[in-house]
Amino acid sequence: MQSLIAIPTYQRAHQIVRAVEAALAQSQHDVGVVVIDDGSTDETQAACARWFGHPRFGYIKLDRNLGTAAAKNVALALLAFDAITFHDSDDIPHIDKLLRQQRTLSRSGLVAADCAPWHLAGGDQVADAPAELDLVLTAHRFVSADGRAARIARTLSLVEDFFPNLQFSAGPPGDWVLINSGLFRRHLFTRIGGYAESVEEDRDLRNRALMAGAHIWFIDDVLLDKYEQPDSLTAATATGYSSTRRRDDRAALWQRVADWRPGTSPAPVPIDLADMGIAFASLPKPLVVATDIALTPATRVRLDAIVAELA
Repeated sequence: MQSLIAIPTYQRAHQIVRAVEAALAQSQHDVGVVVIDDGSTDETQAACARWFGHPRFGYIKLDRNLGTAAAKNVALALLAFDAITFHDSDDIPHIDKLLRQQRTLSRSGLVAADCAPWHLAGGDQVADAPAELDLVLTAHRFVSADGRAARIARTLSLVEDFFPNLQFSAGPPGDWVLINSGLFRRHLFTRIGGYAESVEEDRDLRNRALMAGAHIWFIDDVLLDKYEQPDSLTAATATGYSSTRRRDDRAALWQRVADWRPGTSPAPVPIDLADMGIAFASLPKPLVVATDIALTPATRVRLDAIVAELA
């Protein structure tokens, strides 16, 4: 299984080195690491230059800032992988994170228990039949912008938009199991598409994975340390938990849940990168335009042209 750590980043030259070092030091020795620089104007490229030419490291710099969802979609649309995880530039994975996630994702002998109503889940899984995992999540340690630290492992948070009656604020802000740092099989994105343009892009993707009947496993060990910064999207005034923009994006994803009918899968969200440009790239392998993940027609034309230019 070819696993990839994608690190979307913007204006984090002072943190990116530590994040890349931790990613490259994974005990799963063949994991690839690619930084998607979302149009930074600081020294992020210079900070990453020490790894240019490394056989497991890649760097893509977009010609302008497109946002976190688009940066993740660049990885989905242009990089070859069997399984992928997204680490923020202020995330520090424990040395065995990918090893344990990949071994769990590859587990055999799983069977869909016939005491559960599988017909209500999206997808084609039937009861009492072999099952394959699509996504492996883990607990993490969260250090907030004001210095508080907490272990995050509240798995009920995964269904907060389906069962709000199970959710009560008893922990720190941000007491949610991380989705982006889970290890995803590629075929899950084939089924549900890419990230929607939203500051709640992870939450929306999680909901679509649940509606599509994704098979999810949770490792109840802390395998990642996450450090919130004062200017992180979740802490900044314009995009924080109580901001107008985030409230509007939450309303949109709640409407998607309200429109869903159990037993059906949502239509894949096509990736839209029609206006994307690459200012610089250093990669151990050539870029390839995805043929199995939904792209808008204009995006496919644009990405084909970019790949030809960089060949």
